[in-house]
Amino acid sequence: MKARIAALLLGLVLAGCTTTPTGRSQLMLVSPDSAVQASAEVYPKMLEKYARAGKLDNDPAQVRRVKEITARLVAEAIRDYPHTRNWKWQVVVIDEPETVNAWCMAGGKMAVYSGLLEKIRPTDDELAQVMAHEISHAVANHVAEQMSIQLASQLGLAVLSATALHDSRYRTAALTGAALAASLAIELPYSRKAEAEADRIGIELAAKAGYDPRAAVTLWQKMEQVGGNGTPEFLSTHPSPGNRQQTLKALVPQMMKYYDPQAPHPVYRGL
Repeated sequence: MKARIAALLLGLVLAGCTTTPTGRSQLMLVSPDSAVQASAEVYPKMLEKYARAGKLDNDPAQVRRVKEITARLVAEAIRDYPHTRNWKWQVVVIDEPETVNAWCMAGGKMAVYSGLLEKIRPTDDELAQVMAHEISHAVANHVAEQMSIQLASQLGLAVLSATALHDSRYRTAALTGAALAASLAIELPYSRKAEAEADRIGIELAAKAGYDPRAAVTLWQKMEQVGGNGTPEFLSTHPSPGNRQQTLKALVPQMMKYYDPQAPHPVYRGL
């Protein structure tokens, strides 16, 4: 029996591999479409507790700024990654002054905490780097990859996912597991490879949307400085892929060719 399960899991792994926009191979037991569906289910449930506590989109100026910057980035993401065109993109500001964090689930479901805006005090160019980095996790299917890793680490769920491909009786149970994994995907750290990939995609995305790529370096300098006696949550959920600042600094000359702050930039109108 154990041999059969092991063989099934191996078959899943071999069948469930795809490549990211940078060409990296990634495990994909959960399809990107399933991740989008699961995230759409989880997102409003996660925000409900903040809404009940009166902690959602409280500061109109903050919300307006976040949405204006994100709207340009989303328009560029849709242009570069057409598979995101039909996503129901959303972004909210969560009023938690002590939380320095932001995230983007599959399907473009985003949030940024007021603590990041107030403690980091990012310029518009630096805030664009934050949101572009988060959007990049979604366009590169890192959430589906994270869910796949979670499922694979729990053999029962991995086998259930395989069974659900062939038997509709198990699909509801599989979706429940996927929804749970979707919530974990924004709380657990991504791999260093996924982080490096989001840095690379994000800095280019922001430059094309008219935001200074040099801000990627100053952003991470601020992130490291704001820690004080503790590590900001953003650095816990977004571990540094080697020397992040030096890597980003080396990318800046390549990105400057995309950067034209005076050019007209499309804006996504659905946020």
